[in-house]
Amino acid sequence: MTPEEVGRRVVALLAPVEGTASVSGGQGYARATVDVPPSSWADALRAARDDAELACDFFDWLSAVDELVTGFDVVAHLWSTRHRHGVLLRTRVPRESPSVVSVVGLYPGAAWHERETHEMFGIDFTGHPGLAPLLLPPEFEGHPLRKEFVLASRVAKPWPGAKEPGESEAGGGRRAVRPPGVPAPGEWGSTPTPAGAAGAGEGPRGGAPARPARERPARPAPGTRAVRPAEGGAEGGTA
Repeated sequence: MTPEEVGRRVVALLAPVEGTASVSGGQGYARATVDVPPSSWADALRAARDDAELACDFFDWLSAVDELVTGFDVVAHLWSTRHRHGVLLRTRVPRESPSVVSVVGLYPGAAWHERETHEMFGIDFTGHPGLAPLLLPPEFEGHPLRKEFVLASRVAKPWPGAKEPGESEAGGGRRAVRPPGVPAPGEWGSTPTPAGAAGAGEGPRGGAPARPARERPARPAPGTRAVRPAEGGAEGGTA
């Protein structure tokens, strides 16, 4: 089945519930995408699994997208190992009380995905056997993948580009990109550099290169030849 046919089939199975079918981007990797109301979330996944033409027996992944004032999109991707086609099912839950029914009873593999989405976005999956923290420590406060969440690293160290929502203003221009593990000029060695002396090369270690100064012989004036001492310390030639 083509992505268009997959989308139309899911919508037909959910009738009279109104669903909206579309096709994602990705050219050869495009997927049928069906938007359903939260009340039909479990029904949509069950229809995609049990219908003989769809037969989406493999649960791939589930996550969410923060759409700010309009709420959160909960997205699940299912795949048919028999027919070799997939479908993206999507529903939107309100930001004030983000909640949708759990689908662990349909796809047991969804358990970890719902736990991660719960702690990262704060979405409740009713009927889940245990929404215990999966990646974050129990004492962690907030939901890191919400767009209003300010990253702690941005608080500890100003970011040179645009800042996270909730921060006062954007910073300056971006720094030049260097390969990973390559320090900036002036971050080498352990000899401290006076403040301001290194300019753009100053780093957290104050690092001017700790290299000993090497004396070089004076260059002869133009048109003259340098006089080399004779071997054995003699200044004159042989008689």
